[in-house]
Amino acid sequence: MERGRNLSKLLAASNHKMHMDLNLIIKEHALHFLPAKSLFKFRGVCRDWKLMISTPFFAHNQSLSFSSVSGMFFQSPGDSPTFVSLAPESCGVPDPALKFLPVPVHIVSSSNGLLCCQDQTADRDYYICNPVTMQWKKLPKPSMEHGSKPAAVLIFKPSRLNFVAEYKLICAFRSIDFDDAIEFEIYSSKEDSWKVSGEIHFGVVKLIPKSGVSVNDAVYWQSSNGSILAFDTTKDRSQVIHGCYSGNSNATLGEFNGKLCSASCSRRMLTVSVISNIYSNTMQMNSMAKLWDDKIRIPLSNEVLEASSYDPSVLYAGSETVLVFSGLNIYLCDIKTKETRFLVKAPRAGQKVVPYVNSLVAL
Repeated sequence: MERGRNLSKLLAASNHKMHMDLNLIIKEHALHFLPAKSLFKFRGVCRDWKLMISTPFFAHNQSLSFSSVSGMFFQSPGDSPTFVSLAPESCGVPDPALKFLPVPVHIVSSSNGLLCCQDQTADRDYYICNPVTMQWKKLPKPSMEHGSKPAAVLIFKPSRLNFVAEYKLICAFRSIDFDDAIEFEIYSSKEDSWKVSGEIHFGVVKLIPKSGVSVNDAVYWQSSNGSILAFDTTKDRSQVIHGCYSGNSNATLGEFNGKLCSASCSRRMLTVSVISNIYSNTMQMNSMAKLWDDKIRIPLSNEVLEASSYDPSVLYAGSETVLVFSGLNIYLCDIKTKETRFLVKAPRAGQKVVPYVNSLVAL
């Protein structure tokens, strides 16, 4: 009898130790991989979790660990933005219309949890914010005129060694000194100032607002003639890359395995093309060098094709995920498995979208 009691005590102690070990494993090795909305819910688990999730150190680790696209901000000209979550139970923002900002804004760009917005009034001031924490910063006035629809790209790369969020805003604008020329102005949060690049690119037609993406240390914009303007932020140099995939003007730029990619839907097929040689368009004539490689081809299902009378469009392309827009439906295409599934309905068609990562990054 006594032996049975001792065995029960031993099992109880062992279970308690297992529970403590599991609790420690979740705290130390799992929580920071979750999106912000889930973490806000988990603050109610216990006082210990609440205190830990509320620390700047945890927010920093989460911004390093969680980088999945969590949803899309939709916005029509003159309207307030709306947010469509790809996983409503775990990803979201408390104020999708961004009313916590002091003025109505247009969302211009996003990067790893931060949004760049522009004042809708004549002031056209830029704001950087995190819609999860509702922290924001007004940027100083740029020295050049960027217009009401700036070709601006926000670059924020979380750093393990830097607890302060350091980011850059790269704006391509029409030169006032030279016809048919594009210049670049760059804001650095580290310096808290703007600097006009010495680089001037001639012969580029109008850039498409919100088409810009950053890959590594370069920024790429689509132009109205189907070419791509590239600007290397480290070398302070620009060049034109000709030919999005098949010259498709509806192609969307993104990132695939650390390289620039172009994704488009045509002839019942989603195609993701990756740039193979950025310098091939400067080689001698009749060179056999290929500019784009067709890496992925995914047949679109009847469900996707029948949702609209037009070819589906690509909202986002990055890593192993492509988001396709057909009718008012958003579908997720998994590049690895080549499977497509319905995600959510969008507010309405014809809106510009900005992808968003549900991060706790602090400003």
